[in-house]
Amino acid sequence: MPFTFLTVGFAIVSEIKPVKAASFSVVANGLDNVRGLSFGPDGSLYVTEAGVGGDQLCSASFTFPDQQACVGASGAVTRIKDGKQERVITNLPSWAISPTGGQGIGANDIEFDAAGNPYLLIGLSGDPNSNNTPLNSPNFGELYKVDFNTSALTSIADISSYEFAKDPTVLLPNGYVGSNPYSFTIEGDTAYIANANRNEVLSVKLDGSNLKTLVEFPDQTITTPTQEIKYQAVPTGVAIGPDKALYISQLTGVPIPEGKANIFRVGEDGKATVYADGFTQLTDLTFDSKGNLYALQFANQAFYKGNLDGSLIQIAPDGTRTTLLSGNGLESATALTIGPDGAIYVSSKGDRPGVGQVLRVDNSAKVPEPSSALAVIALGVGVGSFCKRKRCK
Repeated sequence: MPFTFLTVGFAIVSEIKPVKAASFSVVANGLDNVRGLSFGPDGSLYVTEAGVGGDQLCSASFTFPDQQACVGASGAVTRIKDGKQERVITNLPSWAISPTGGQGIGANDIEFDAAGNPYLLIGLSGDPNSNNTPLNSPNFGELYKVDFNTSALTSIADISSYEFAKDPTVLLPNGYVGSNPYSFTIEGDTAYIANANRNEVLSVKLDGSNLKTLVEFPDQTITTPTQEIKYQAVPTGVAIGPDKALYISQLTGVPIPEGKANIFRVGEDGKATVYADGFTQLTDLTFDSKGNLYALQFANQAFYKGNLDGSLIQIAPDGTRTTLLSGNGLESATALTIGPDGAIYVSSKGDRPGVGQVLRVDNSAKVPEPSSALAVIALGVGVGSFCKRKRCK
């Protein structure tokens, strides 16, 4: 894959001065486990809903093993156009805690190629040799091309079968293959997919050819006074930077060490290096036309502490890091995108049914990060060629 790379420069420490917080408005309400966002060629905003599960194939939830999760065809794609909110694709596979419908996994992300064709990513890969998909719905764990006129989905990549063939031993507590393709981006004729549960990023051509693993993230370690604790990397969002390199956000697995989530850059050698650090539970990232990077924190504290206030953070090309929105209505934040109007659109309350929202954030006003001194790796300029749910365990 082609990359034009920039060489890694020096660390920058930025002093942040207080300014007014960014304003936001709610553009969509009542969504079920809201996830990915993308603007279509007609200017409409398309939103994936992972659904509320159902009453089929109930088993232990791998997020909360003491609770049951069940399968059903309750996922959807919602379109927001001219102020109207409408589900344009329904009956998508969903897996969620029963009977509340929380922690849903299913329709995880949606993107458009340069020609305006839509593609849909459905998570939670299951063993392709078992029947774990609800009747009359697509399969879990695949990337699909979508026809909005007919609601037809055409499989582009069977990620479930690929993962199972590569390593059939990575299983979730309920016996499903351990795989959850969470988000993706498209560059040219290629989709780049962040597989949260397998701790890797894959690529596949949009004609379905050449599905492969690009980079794998090893387990990471934190040291306490009494022990070393390993945790999963859990890649979530994936974006193409101004340098055409891949940038990948990290959630981190249990015990969800706060301040240990990174943004990685995949350079010309195909290896992941840390571009920016010090985050907590990142779920997505994207760049604007000026080279600013936006990172989304699902919650500012480990989710099991009960405070689900999230944050939207901007990292400027010079390394300055600024919080645009923290809490104040943003919680359990799952995805973001930038609209044609330059505003940032964020999925909020993405871990529960019936109350999910999409927020439109005006980034013309900002609020500082809690710490006044923030280190981030900046990029120096170079030339060359080479060439964005979750495993909490």
